[in-house]
Amino acid sequence: MEYYSSAISDLIEEFARLPGIGAKTAQRLAFYLIAQPEEQVEHMAQTLIRARTQVRYCSICGTLTDREVCPICESAARDHKTIMVVENSRDLAAYEKTGHYRGVYHVLHGAISPMQGIGPSDIRLKELMQRLQGDVEEVIIATNSTLEGETTAMYISKLIKPTGIRVTRIASGVPVGGDLEYIDEVTLQRALEGRMEL
Repeated sequence: MEYYSSAISDLIEEFARLPGIGAKTAQRLAFYLIAQPEEQVEHMAQTLIRARTQVRYCSICGTLTDREVCPICESAARDHKTIMVVENSRDLAAYEKTGHYRGVYHVLHGAISPMQGIGPSDIRLKELMQRLQGDVEEVIIATNSTLEGETTAMYISKLIKPTGIRVTRIASGVPVGGDLEYIDEVTLQRALEGRMEL
């Protein structure tokens, strides 16, 4: 038995397709949107359409932007000799939120995963190697601490080391506020290996 008209049900279904949105949240979003003034809903719809049609990948680093070159790559205030390699634009945004990294980025759009059929040629490694032809002093590998992220990090490291460019990996370990008894062995080992002098 249907509770709502097809227009409402269709709207709920569309919201439910979004990642992390369950049936109840989709219903709440649909009802919220229906209750808004028509101009506000039209503005939201136009914003979605504009984002979908205008957003593309930066021609240098590969992050999402609505220009040919993103503001980070365009900035003269950034250290263009240091490139942080991340898996996706969300990872880039996470580092930018810290406000402490002043270099530039390279977005791979994935990680090497033989189980999923994703090889080195399926991510933006060729573009990274082309960027390294310029004046680059350090590449920071900031892939996730997953099997795929570690595989990708090792592969990139082996590609870059012969060039003489310094290759570093972000540290990983115990999260702030984390209880040691709940941390897995690999993370604890990493934390021990990456320890610093106080």
